[in-house]
Amino acid sequence: MVQPGQSIQAAVDAAKPGDTIEIRPGTYRENIQITTDRLTLIGAGESTVLSPAAKPSANACGEAGHGICVTGTAEDPVSDVRIASLKVTGFAKNGIWGSGTDRMTVRNTTTENNGQQGMGQEMSTRGTFVDNVSRDNKQSGVFLANTIDAEGGATDALGTLVAGNRLSGNRTGVVVRRLRDLSVEGNTITANCAGVFIVGDESTPRAGDLNVRNNTVYENNAYCAATDRLPFIQGAGIVLTGAESTRVTGNQVNDNVGTSPMSGGIVLYTSVVGAPNAKNAISRNVMSGNKPADLADRDNGPDNTFTDNVCELSAPTGRC
Repeated sequence: MVQPGQSIQAAVDAAKPGDTIEIRPGTYRENIQITTDRLTLIGAGESTVLSPAAKPSANACGEAGHGICVTGTAEDPVSDVRIASLKVTGFAKNGIWGSGTDRMTVRNTTTENNGQQGMGQEMSTRGTFVDNVSRDNKQSGVFLANTIDAEGGATDALGTLVAGNRLSGNRTGVVVRRLRDLSVEGNTITANCAGVFIVGDESTPRAGDLNVRNNTVYENNAYCAATDRLPFIQGAGIVLTGAESTRVTGNQVNDNVGTSPMSGGIVLYTSVVGAPNAKNAISRNVMSGNKPADLADRDNGPDNTFTDNVCELSAPTGRC
């Protein structure tokens, strides 16, 4: 048990695999570094708040500028860490970040007003991000990648799940970059510049073999300026760039409006390195009020299919 005025990190350092650390309501100003398997960190909901101290903690997480770090390696991952029922806010970089993890779970947690990602992972497998709120972060609400600091083909996420989250006010609700075998389902995504981004390129294996299903994606109409890799983003619902064999199914996509090349409801767009989308299946989605189109195939990659979608306008015509 950690009470206000006590150190969460001291409890983490003293914990053994399988221990649970319960954090009572209050504000805790520190950066938390976790390297212990099967550790559970649980608060009392949004009344348990983790925010930065005037001076970062003297650990790797503090040096990186993140709130909570779960850190192993791709060869020796930290496994079965569970984070639940707290609020992580105001950090310069990511709120909650896993690197080299297996079966990391983040549940019923709020990440808010962090300088990069709300929560996410790299070099990790079998992650679970369920029933969280991630809002007003400068980059993504949830960000998942093969690795953040090197080029390379997609890696297998082994069934990582992003489900039941409420994602708003970020640059992008969910970004999945260069991964395979992952599901984004049942999330409510609104008031971002873009809802869902599936990002691949020409590297092999290709990003794909993903499910994006049963999400509610509406009014992602904030404006985000162009970067050195992307044009400006506004009014983008679900965007696939350079992906393959991804199944976009049963989503409700409404009123995403903008004039960016990636604006629209569900959009297939050539990747930043010119790799087309291929073999993706867009089916049984319901779309309306998206502009310039509800369903837009802007790169005409090979073997993409469009079946049983309900929409008002597609580009080219005939996709509805």
